[in-house]
Amino acid sequence: MRTFDLTPLYRSTIGFDRVFDLLDNVGKTETTGYPPYNIERLAENEYRITLAVAGFAENEIDVELRENTLTVSGSRSDADEGREFLYQGIAGRSFERRFQLAEHVQVTGASLVNGLLNIELRREIPETMKPRKIAINGGARVKVLKDADAA
Repeated sequence: MRTFDLTPLYRSTIGFDRVFDLLDNVGKTETTGYPPYNIERLAENEYRITLAVAGFAENEIDVELRENTLTVSGSRSDADEGREFLYQGIAGRSFERRFQLAEHVQVTGASLVNGLLNIELRREIPETMKPRKIAINGGARVKVLKDADAA
């Protein structure tokens, strides 16, 4: 895989650090497919991440949000020690999954139902960033006062 040197861009831009960090980390993504997950859009500004975490209890899973990075990790107790499996197809190993969230995306809740961990997300755009209508004064001219008119 190629690596790109973004140093020249750091010298001439301000405020794009997060974008450059994301580009730097593109090649460093996780290579394991465990646990499998889905990301779905529920509405225009609502999303859900669903992870298949069969065999994990609520107290064995941690969901943490830090600086726009959602980290889901799980570690099982050694309940399988001493058991003899003829075939073990259900993975129960520890895991850690990271998801980069866009700005203004908040985690609104998490639930574990039937071996599926559902994490609810909502994008909440601040009022100052939402589009707004600007009223047009129909035909009325704005009068500019000069110093002589003001007196």
